[in-house]
Amino acid sequence: MYRLISVIGGNRASEEEFSFAFELGGLLADAGFSVVCGGGEGVMEAACMGCAEHGGLTVGILPGELKEQANPFVSLALPTGMGVSRNRIVALAGEVVCAVGGAYGTLSEVAFALQAGKPVCSFGNWESIPGVRRVSTPGEAVEFVLEMIGDN
Repeated sequence: MYRLISVIGGNRASEEEFSFAFELGGLLADAGFSVVCGGGEGVMEAACMGCAEHGGLTVGILPGELKEQANPFVSLALPTGMGVSRNRIVALAGEVVCAVGGAYGTLSEVAFALQAGKPVCSFGNWESIPGVRRVSTPGEAVEFVLEMIGDN
């Protein structure tokens, strides 16, 4: 069975956010997890690239209707035709949510995750929201994931 971790963030990423997400994706794959995200560019592409390069499965929950809209590192593209409404699916698909930067779309995913009782960590934004744990490195994010899921 695949263990999914939601990695959320903007379709535009700073160099720091891209590097963070890339390393996070690789570390998650090394720890036996798969990445689920919105399937687009920026943070999503970086996380998928890192995960894929380490042999992990990547799932893209796409806003559009065409699987070809996914970034090239998505293993399984799921077109929804739902636009940003698909953010709730992205947030709820993973056992834990790791946010990397982002803007209002990412904020909505953080809110959906918290509303559903999902653990959320964040690099770059959203740490001031109650229930969100700040992380400074991809390694800390993976430690948070492991702490939150325990031996499940």
